[in-house]
Amino acid sequence: MKRFDIITIFPEIISAYAHESILARAAKNTLLEITGHDLRNWTTDKHRSVDDAPYGGGPGMVLKVEPIFQAVLAIKKMGGKKKRVIVLSPQGKQFTNADATRLSKEDQVIFICGRYEGIDERVMEHIADESFSVGPYVVTGGELPALLIVDAIARQIPGVLGKQASLEEINGSFPQYTTPREVKIKKGRKTVVASVPEVLLSGDHKKIAAWRREQEKKGSS
Repeated sequence: MKRFDIITIFPEIISAYAHESILARAAKNTLLEITGHDLRNWTTDKHRSVDDAPYGGGPGMVLKVEPIFQAVLAIKKMGGKKKRVIVLSPQGKQFTNADATRLSKEDQVIFICGRYEGIDERVMEHIADESFSVGPYVVTGGELPALLIVDAIARQIPGVLGKQASLEEINGSFPQYTTPREVKIKKGRKTVVASVPEVLLSGDHKKIAAWRREQEKKGSS
């Protein structure tokens, strides 16, 4: 069973997403386990402090290295032999589907979620194996990026998807249609009739496959 351990100060965010849809079913079938860990559990002061002001001055607070180090040490003991520790950061490498495929071979993937003004750089230098970004933008914390990456990796684990063919969706793939065959859509003063392409109604699987390949080429160009 694959383990995904997410270190955060908001573990409820992780739990809410992990207990729904495909990920919840995969967990029920013991294909994977997703756990949000409260970083404050590895603090030592009475205020359970996880951050402090940055050296050199500047706005905001920075997550401290010590509780993160202790958390990673403890959580590594819960997983198998092949482990990977990942920091979510705007400065990280752009996450790709190739990374998802590679990480799906690990027994345990541990994510460290940043907040506030970031994470002490020594976490990247001495604790994490790599750092990822999910896009050329900045979000409030690392929880959503971590869940996006978990979702992408989970899809690569045999048995998680109902049909392995669903992996084709990753390619950006081709346009999809369902009932009804025609629908009226009002655009300003005009009403247009939006129809399903005739080839998809033909029942000719070779023609449909060729049409989808052509749409994929258009989408990637």
